[in-house]
Amino acid sequence: MKRRVFLKSAGLAAAGAAMIGCVPTRDISAPARIHRGDGRLHLDFFPYELQLKHTFTVASYSRKTTPDVQVELTWEGVSGYGEASMPPYLGQSVESVCAFLKKADLSQFKDPFMVDDILDYLDSLSPGDSAAKAAVDIALHDLVGKLLGAPWYKIWGLNPAKAPSTTFTIGIDTPEVVREKTLEAVGKFNILKVKVGLDSDEAMIKTIRSVTSVPLAVDANQGWKDRSKALDEIFWLKEQGVVLVEQPLPIDRLDDTAWLTERSPLPIIADESIQRLSDISRIAGAFHGINIKLMKCTGMREARAMVSTARALGMKVMLGCMTETSCAVSAAAQLSPAVDFADLDGNLLISNDRFKGVTVSEGRLTLPPTPGIGVLKIANI
Repeated sequence: MKRRVFLKSAGLAAAGAAMIGCVPTRDISAPARIHRGDGRLHLDFFPYELQLKHTFTVASYSRKTTPDVQVELTWEGVSGYGEASMPPYLGQSVESVCAFLKKADLSQFKDPFMVDDILDYLDSLSPGDSAAKAAVDIALHDLVGKLLGAPWYKIWGLNPAKAPSTTFTIGIDTPEVVREKTLEAVGKFNILKVKVGLDSDEAMIKTIRSVTSVPLAVDANQGWKDRSKALDEIFWLKEQGVVLVEQPLPIDRLDDTAWLTERSPLPIIADESIQRLSDISRIAGAFHGINIKLMKCTGMREARAMVSTARALGMKVMLGCMTETSCAVSAAAQLSPAVDFADLDGNLLISNDRFKGVTVSEGRLTLPPTPGIGVLKIANI
């Protein structure tokens, strides 16, 4: 993006933010930051709408954009980056995120290494606001990692060579568009994730199979309603090379999900049914595994605790994401060597990424050695 175009769009973003009550805390078009040498943490943020390359359709809705808030946390001239991404089902908004961030007084903290104290304070401000909390958590981890001079996978003692392949998502669409999206992914990814949950499920799978034979994961996003029909479909999906099924039934059908999980020939992974660490014990007997997303669980600290808890209960672990920039995706990827499955493609689905971070090589996640969460901000974006 040329700087003149960026400055124009940044001005429009600021004007729009004022209309919805989320005024940027600094001039987001400014090329440099004024050094604040008072030994305190400083939080800046601004709204940033993510533009999707293709219309994204799941069982319950379609969208072409995702609302997002970008965060910068600074201490002694060093900045950490974070973000809050809010797809419709999360029930949060740019307004709610900005309202939360405005009341978060981080200037009371003079030591960024007091991570637990800072994040416990944030969590105490409200019972919800998980995306806003995740944005600060990510920025804090980025800042501390930079101060330590190491990426978080190294701080946590994880081997980056064990990072798994990531899925690439094919949303619900016409056969022509599904074929086009699949062709774009062929040769780049070792596994594809297919959104299902409508009457077009079989046609979707057959269209993809006309293009490629790579393994598939399917995500019904609560779209299936009858457990017996769901079981029949899962047996058919297994014959088509599907390796896991995500959130087949609505979240209020836990008993039916447990019935399905007991009989399923494929792993059943919780998504909408799992939000935070405290949810794991409630659903442990109803699913084979969980999908951890930073925007749901409040960030990297809790995500790591969720991995450990799920492992202790013998559950499989998947790392997922929303539509996000490389900032949040790279933050989640720091944990990827510790999980079974990764669905970290949100940055690949947008056209206006502000960062360079985790990449995909021969279908596998490649974690950069960059300190912190592993991202570099792209100039003028």
